[in-house]
Amino acid sequence: MQKWLSIIGIGEDGLAGLSPIAVSCLDKAQIIFGGERHLSMLPPDDNREKIPWKSPFTTSITEIISRRGQAVCILASGDPLCYGVGATILKDIPISEITIIPAPSAFSLACSRLGWSLTEVETLSLCGRPVSLLQSYIYPGAKLLILSEGKNTPAHVAEILINRGYGNSQITVLEKMGNINENIITDIATNWQEKNVAALNTIAVECIADRGIVGLSRFPGLPDNAFHHDGQLTKREVRAVTLSSLAPLPGELLWDVGAGCGSISIEWLRSDRRCRAIAIEQNSTRLNYIADNAAALGTPNLQIMAGKALEVIPNLPAPNAIFIGGGVTASEILENCWNVLLPGGRMVVNVVTLAGEQRLYQWYEKVGGNFTRIAIQRAEPIGKFLGWKSMSPVTQWVGVKN
Repeated sequence: MQKWLSIIGIGEDGLAGLSPIAVSCLDKAQIIFGGERHLSMLPPDDNREKIPWKSPFTTSITEIISRRGQAVCILASGDPLCYGVGATILKDIPISEITIIPAPSAFSLACSRLGWSLTEVETLSLCGRPVSLLQSYIYPGAKLLILSEGKNTPAHVAEILINRGYGNSQITVLEKMGNINENIITDIATNWQEKNVAALNTIAVECIADRGIVGLSRFPGLPDNAFHHDGQLTKREVRAVTLSSLAPLPGELLWDVGAGCGSISIEWLRSDRRCRAIAIEQNSTRLNYIADNAAALGTPNLQIMAGKALEVIPNLPAPNAIFIGGGVTASEILENCWNVLLPGGRMVVNVVTLAGEQRLYQWYEKVGGNFTRIAIQRAEPIGKFLGWKSMSPVTQWVGVKN
């Protein structure tokens, strides 16, 4: 089909900042969609049909699709494919029907004001997303650029930084970039007070850790004390080996069956912002641990399913990887999980009992795979001296579905 939809990025400088090709697309449009702020940039005597965004946003998507074949234009902030409407539209309308003309993104504009290299900063959006997402981006020396949800977001960011031991971090709020009223506010997190911040703002953070604060790596094997738990925790060394066996790739989905405190699924998500995970747990106390840990470690998008695995998994999307850390002796759990695993998917099972090992060996005789015995010893005080204390050995089975 001929291109009928144009998505034009527009900055705070309005129509005057549009390129000639963007102006041409806008002039040809019969119908214009956008936020109230962008539609108000059009001349008062423009009598074309102008449709503001509706809530929920899917309503507007449906309306755009219903105009297929007409000349439709969408006005969007900055780069429509940088946390913008363009990425959402492309889930329902193919690029072959769309012309996209970006303007500089808020990230590009912020870098130009601060002298930062965009390739050397962490970027994220808190628009319509939990502010706890920020937690996984904080580490000593990190430079963060954050799309803000509104005037209160900088205060929320400052609070998280202080609570994590990064109170000396510098916060810079860039208001209305590109507008004649553009303004920049800078302070350290500890001193940040409720300021008269414009609703349209972007936040830059230079993370500076307080003395004695150790950063939390995104590589697998967070310290055990990074998690709240009741003892049902895959210990650090075993967790690192387990995640190595699960081998997460960006965009892949993990089922964490018998999730305990959620340590495996949370570290899976921390490996890449595009990873997805579902934690399945029936114990109500542990469900609360999973939710608390997910928020504290910056993975609020972890999907938590309460209930018995065999009752829950028939309704879940097919995974790329499955971890079973408990309940392996339950009837048909291995078969049901293996059957829905996508081709090329990995299934990893850890057991510590003889009954679990017996069940795994029976399973191994059916589908093959590999066994590993993980035995860890930690040095602990014995009187005045240090001695080795053994943790329970873990038998790990890994299978790849070819």
